[in-house]
Amino acid sequence: MVNQVSQAAARVKENIGRVLVGKEDAVELTLAAVLSGGHILVEDVPGIGKTTLARSLAGSLDCAFRRIQFTPDLMPSDITGVNYYNQKTGEFEFRPGPVISQIVLADEINRATPRTQSALLEAMGEQQLTIDEVTIALPAPFVVIATQNPIELEGTFPLPEAQLDRFLIRLQVGYPEEDQEEEMLVRFENANPLAELVPVASGPEIVQYQAMTQRVYVDPVLRNYTVRIAQATRQHPEVELGASPRATMGLYRCSQALAVMRGREYVTPDEIKELATYALGHRIILKSQARLRERTADGIIQEVLEQVTVPV
Repeated sequence: MVNQVSQAAARVKENIGRVLVGKEDAVELTLAAVLSGGHILVEDVPGIGKTTLARSLAGSLDCAFRRIQFTPDLMPSDITGVNYYNQKTGEFEFRPGPVISQIVLADEINRATPRTQSALLEAMGEQQLTIDEVTIALPAPFVVIATQNPIELEGTFPLPEAQLDRFLIRLQVGYPEEDQEEEMLVRFENANPLAELVPVASGPEIVQYQAMTQRVYVDPVLRNYTVRIAQATRQHPEVELGASPRATMGLYRCSQALAVMRGREYVTPDEIKELATYALGHRIILKSQARLRERTADGIIQEVLEQVTVPV
């Protein structure tokens, strides 16, 4: 089981590496979220490779892929779909929206209004849509990869807490090193390697790997360690709103995925500590006084990790 999942993850990482130079950490975190059945929020400045990461993942998996360009005039029905009257047949028919897919790229998600953003809540939380009292099950696997620019604030709408809590992890791609940026120029000199990408895993295989990942062993002591970390965020004096139980479950599942990707059938404290910032940092709200002192959520998470005793 472990070898099957880890080898598949290695193939996907290698395939993405044909397009995205470096950024092994971001790719590994993305795959861990996919194996956990979670969604990814990529937050970074323009031109870093956020969209390239999502498109490379979609090109490496033989899954249905749709891209939604979020704009202020985008309506919820533009995402979910709409029932329309067909004059030829004299009946109402459903026209599915782009969210009814397996891998959905929500590009610049914070440019849409809160009303439109909320159209993704049910899909991301329950893997289904309710349209005109009819519930539609979404295909499996279902992964939303959303991007946003944290620098540009004009014409944007910050994601509400309910939306942020549905993202398993938040990550940043970051600028490439000098040699990596030069390698990027070489790769894209004659052609776009993204157009030549061939899938190395199918949708049914991903669903099978997700089920295998959930069987990775987590010692009860480490399970309690995960819970204590989440509890500590809620009790921190500078935190207004701590990590939710959904965040605890996400950290638990993601640690299983990271362990199996590294060829182990059991979780260690290292996976939990490594993932805590990515899985919890975007879910907590600091008190106003803490923000005035320029405290950050990631800094609070690091404090919590230092305070909670690591099991041996």
